[in-house]
Amino acid sequence: MSYIEFDAVSKAFGKRPVIKDFSLHIERAERIVLFGPSGSGKSTVLRLLAGLEIPTKGPIRIDNKLVADSGKNLVPPEERGLAMVFQDLALWPHMTVGANLMFGLRAHKVSKPEAEARVWQLLKSVGLESRVDDKPNHLSGGEQQRVALARALILQPSILLMDEPLSSLDDERKEMIKLDLMKLHDQLGFTLIYVTHDRSEAARIGSRIVKMAVNQ
Repeated sequence: MSYIEFDAVSKAFGKRPVIKDFSLHIERAERIVLFGPSGSGKSTVLRLLAGLEIPTKGPIRIDNKLVADSGKNLVPPEERGLAMVFQDLALWPHMTVGANLMFGLRAHKVSKPEAEARVWQLLKSVGLESRVDDKPNHLSGGEQQRVALARALILQPSILLMDEPLSSLDDERKEMIKLDLMKLHDQLGFTLIYVTHDRSEAARIGSRIVKMAVNQ
């Protein structure tokens, strides 16, 4: 069996179908890109996997465990071993870069020495170790994106979901983030599911591209 499985999953909002009989099997540590126009259900697939939406029909499995099925969320989001980077990043503006990363570690009662080591290592991996005491509004858009990426990975998730994360950046900064992302994927071995409508971005990031279309 595959590591992540959607088997003929459908999701409708009221009478409007967003995805219909959607099937996708993903192996551990794959880099999957969901590619297609707005309204094709790319973000909905991420939200279903994350447990933020419930399938109208069909099962979803992670690591052979049924996490959702036909109107039921069987495993809550926090127990699915995943992290998500949203388009708006959602960094806490009143916290420093280091505190943004440290927050989740404290909530999970990670020891202070280990937490500090993880924060330092991840910030070093994205080239921001010198910005640990700065607040997000003192960073460029690309630096904020790298903080969001580091924060998502700080709890060592097995799955990373990214929803149009580079749409607000210029081409140079996009390329830098892509390099960081690929490097971290090679180092940490997480499964990546990445949403974009940008064809060149899809080709650069995905080891496999899943093309999606709008349901009529």
